[in-house]
Amino acid sequence: MDPETFAQLLSPTGQLLLREVSERAGVESDLGLGTRLRKTHAPGLVAGAVTQNHLRGKAQAKFGGDAARMYFTHEALEQSTRSTVATHRAERLAASGADAVVDLGCGIGGDLVAFARAGLAVRGVELDPVRAAIAAANLDALGLAGEIICADARSVDVRPDEVAFIDPARRDGRGRTFSTGDLQPPWDWVKQRLEGRAVAKLMPGLAHDAVPHGVEAEWVSDRGDLVEACLWGAPFATASRRATVLPSGAGLVATGEPAAVAEAGAYLYEPDDAVIRSGLVGELASTIGGWLTDAHIAYISSDRADPTPLARGFRIIDELPFREKPLRAALQVRRVGTLTIKKRGVDIVPEELVRRMKLKGPHKALVIMTRVQGEGRAFLVERL
Repeated sequence: MDPETFAQLLSPTGQLLLREVSERAGVESDLGLGTRLRKTHAPGLVAGAVTQNHLRGKAQAKFGGDAARMYFTHEALEQSTRSTVATHRAERLAASGADAVVDLGCGIGGDLVAFARAGLAVRGVELDPVRAAIAAANLDALGLAGEIICADARSVDVRPDEVAFIDPARRDGRGRTFSTGDLQPPWDWVKQRLEGRAVAKLMPGLAHDAVPHGVEAEWVSDRGDLVEACLWGAPFATASRRATVLPSGAGLVATGEPAAVAEAGAYLYEPDDAVIRSGLVGELASTIGGWLTDAHIAYISSDRADPTPLARGFRIIDELPFREKPLRAALQVRRVGTLTIKKRGVDIVPEELVRRMKLKGPHKALVIMTRVQGEGRAFLVERL
């Protein structure tokens, strides 16, 4: 996509072409549709319209019904925040008393949409002219007000009433980067911003010791996927570490309270990845009256059923042998033919173990294989 082609897509002719592509996609073959449309439209414009229709379909997973009216590029869509996550962040920022936000590197404007809908005045800064144009078009398509500036984020002054939102690029010439040293804008610049009224979206694998002093790190998962670590600048920090699980919005903050370690009880709980990555497994154990089964394994046990969006719960039906041959024999007695194995902290490959057992029978079973106080154990369980 180039600026000229995108401008043509926004013209009345381009909008009619987009509508026709949307209506005929799946009715005509891609080749046939493209060939027919190129007889009356420029090839580049047809390619842009077909691409937009394809991307709008892919974008539904992140943007829901809004996707049908928005514009994207392949890379920008991949980098965009899910609307559920962006909405959570925007609503928290609005609840803090903020009135305005400047998105320093706004991309195609996905986060701007959430901020604007939360009642914040929005301004976006984007160096890439195509993405800047798309961000402006997306706000307009959704009936939202906002200003978009095509400029280097580091050259723009943040107004006194604005909170700076920063989503550093996490890709270099080799692909996705997992190092703060490769971020753009640079990590040192981001950290300096976080000393004041700023919020930054970082990779979910961010190390705890990389979080600047006085800044809150919030690990966020959405429908079971760990998606980001959001850093809240010093004025917004209410805890050192936080886990948030969407779509429920359930959360947990660091208290430093240690968890006991003991034998497995009647139930096992597997914490959500946001809880694990934030280092709050002990805090979760305390909230559900549980304990760790091993000091180094993220499984919690309890003697009561306490369903929580912060963890997957399982009732222990029986303990089975941990070694392969006795385990196979025990499952054969139960006439298990379909087996699912969940493992944590033990050196096995579940798919290979299941294949080697060659089980036959009418029943299904779920087995958790893990360590309890350093010893390998296997539990036949059922989900709560």
